[in-house]
Amino acid sequence: MVLRAGQGRSDGGTVFGGSAGSRDLKDPVAPPTVVITPEHYNRICRLIEHKIPVKLEFNIETKFQDARQDAVDVIGEIEGGAKKDEVVMLGAHLDSWQGGTGATDNAAGSAVMIEAMRILKSLNVKMDRTVRMGLWGGEEEGLLGSKAYVKEHFGDPATMKITGEQAKVSGYFNVDNGTGKIRGVYLQGNDMLRPIFEQWFAPLKDLTEGVISIRNTGGTDHLSYDAVGIPGFQFIQDPMEYASKTHHSNMDTLDHVYRADMEQMSAIVASFVYNTAMRPGMLPRKPLPPPQPPAGEGRGGAPTAQQNR
Repeated sequence: MVLRAGQGRSDGGTVFGGSAGSRDLKDPVAPPTVVITPEHYNRICRLIEHKIPVKLEFNIETKFQDARQDAVDVIGEIEGGAKKDEVVMLGAHLDSWQGGTGATDNAAGSAVMIEAMRILKSLNVKMDRTVRMGLWGGEEEGLLGSKAYVKEHFGDPATMKITGEQAKVSGYFNVDNGTGKIRGVYLQGNDMLRPIFEQWFAPLKDLTEGVISIRNTGGTDHLSYDAVGIPGFQFIQDPMEYASKTHHSNMDTLDHVYRADMEQMSAIVASFVYNTAMRPGMLPRKPLPPPQPPAGEGRGGAPTAQQNR
């Protein structure tokens, strides 16, 4: 068994648990790993340094889910009108980490997307394009749910063989940074969208500053769409306690989700989706990227240096 102290952010009873082995079924099974608070781990170290025996007792129950290895995506849509064969997508990941309940990562994002759909449906607005929501499984294991959906419907990034459906998707909008209010959007390197998004943020100034960043941001499901040439976006959010306390920790619970933030995000997402669905033309696209072999893929759900998390 391996005993580890929580990551550097761990203190005061917060424990950040990470992966303890390879995701590849061809690799050997990793030994059981226990993550404890640094305070407890350091005490053990001090006792050992003073030649005082330390006895630890754990009651651990684990099992491999060999019977079913498939994750599940949840798909729902509101059919469009004049351009119903064209699609606007919004989504978030449905799975979570094991330490808490997954309230901020990413039940919050999933709830925002469901509420955005409810808003559009309850207003009974007649949208030209079909609006489709995806709640993705397996994001924490490497964006598996959204990658599988994109590969089946839109194209394979490894070969860049694109389907006919790919040309019909105007854009994809994602939320995966916890409870923080939306403060803007990452353009994912597509500056052609700046004047469009500036116009869409303009009537929302009472809700958000509408910061528009040219930067890429990684680690979540919009990357699956961007990888096959579909405009995919992650919103910029207030960091709140996401990176410092709740992301992949035992503190990822409902107590760290704030109703006002959720209402603000839902309204903004619904507005962006509506504007995309009603825009005369499709959202402008970057050039189709070259084929991207799977080696060196980043971890789903893990903050990177380019993320505002």
